[in-house]
Amino acid sequence: MPENPAQGDNGADHPTPGTWPIERLKSEVPVYRIAAPTAKIQSLIYEGENVDGEATEVFAFYASPKTLGMGNDGDTYPGIVLIHGGGGTAFADWVWMWANRGYAAIAMDLGGRRSPDPEFDESGKLKPYAGHKRETRIRLAQGGPVDGHPQKFDSIGGIIDDDWPYHAAANVMRAHTLIRSFPEVDADRTAVTGISWGGYTTCLAASLDDRFKAAVPVYGCGFLHEGESVQKPSIDRLGDRRAAWVAAYDPGSHLPKCTVPTLWVNGTHDIHYVLDSYAKSYAKVQGPRTMRIQPRMRHSHQAGWNPPEIQIFVHSVLTLASVGPMHVSDDGIVTVPYQSDTKIVQSELHFTTETGLRSKRKWEKVDCGISDGKVQAVGLPPEAITWLVTLTDDRGALVSTEVGFR
Repeated sequence: MPENPAQGDNGADHPTPGTWPIERLKSEVPVYRIAAPTAKIQSLIYEGENVDGEATEVFAFYASPKTLGMGNDGDTYPGIVLIHGGGGTAFADWVWMWANRGYAAIAMDLGGRRSPDPEFDESGKLKPYAGHKRETRIRLAQGGPVDGHPQKFDSIGGIIDDDWPYHAAANVMRAHTLIRSFPEVDADRTAVTGISWGGYTTCLAASLDDRFKAAVPVYGCGFLHEGESVQKPSIDRLGDRRAAWVAAYDPGSHLPKCTVPTLWVNGTHDIHYVLDSYAKSYAKVQGPRTMRIQPRMRHSHQAGWNPPEIQIFVHSVLTLASVGPMHVSDDGIVTVPYQSDTKIVQSELHFTTETGLRSKRKWEKVDCGISDGKVQAVGLPPEAITWLVTLTDDRGALVSTEVGFR
C-alpha cells in the first residue's frame, strides 16, 4: 500500500438527517496512517466524519494477497468492505479469510474503538480472533459516536453529528473510497457485506453508493418499525420523532434507490430481523436480487460470514442458481423454475401453519421433485401462512425463493 497522498479536512457541511454528502464521500480519499506497513494484516486509522466541527478517526484492519505475501508486483485484486454487527468490531479473521480468497479486504470498527492486534502461530497462521474479549478494544481519542442504543435511535433530531446511522454509512463509504485508491485494488470490482447491524448498514451503503458491484446484507434489513422487529419498541418510544427516524435511517426508506445486485442471507426464525420486514426490504431494491433464506440459520458473526454462497455471489461468477417466481396452484402444487450452471441435487418446500411469534413457530418441509429447469412439490396445505422453497447444488450452495405469505 502506498503512502497516503490525501490532504485536507472532510468538509464543514452538516447534512440533514437522512441525507449524505454522497459526491464528497465518493471523491474525497480520507487521510490515513498505517501502524505497521509490513504486517500481514495492517492496522490503519482513517479520517471519519466531523463531530462538532472536528474530524473523527476510524480504526480498520486491511489485508490483501499482497500483504499476505502471495501476490506479485503489479497484481490487482477485487475489493470488499466488511461491516460488523452489534457487539462486534473490526475482525482480523474476516479480512484474513477474504484476503486468502484473493480479495483486498477492509473491516472497520463503527463504534469509535481500536481492535486488539491479531496474533499468529509459528507457521504464520492467524490465531482465532473473533472470540477475543470486548474489554481489549480501546476507545480512540478521536473516535466518533459509539454504537449504542441512544446513538442509533434517540439522537434523531437536529444536526447529524451524534447520529450513529449517519456516521456508520458515511464511514463505510469512506472506507470504500480509501481502498479504491490503493493501486493493488481493482476499483471497478468492489463489494460490501455486513452482518446484523452491519447488514442494516449494508442496506444503507448499497442504496447510497452505486460504485459497489455486489452487496450482501446478512440478517440486517429495513422496516424495523413494523411487526415483531426487536428494534420496534425503541423506535416507538421516539414518539413524535418516530416518523423522522424512519424517514432518515430505516433502510426501507432508501432501498428503492438500490440498483446494486444483492444477495439476501437470513434464517426463517431470526428474531432480530424477521421475515416480514426482510421480505418488504428485498422487494424494494431495483437491482437483481438473490435470496438465501435458510431454515433456522443461527444469528452470529461467524454464522453470518461462513455461508459459501456469499463468496460465490461476490465472485460474480453467477454460478448460484437463478430462481424464478414461485407458482402455487389451487390444489397446493408449488412449482419453481430455475437456471443453474451447477447440478441441483436437493430441493425442499418449507412452510408453517402456525401463528404467534415467528421465532417460535414450527416449520415443516416437503421434498421437491427436480427436473430440467424446475422443481416441484405437492402438499402445500391451504392453512400454510408462510412458505419458501430451497434449492441446493452439488457444492452445497443453497438459494431460496422469495417468501410466500398468506
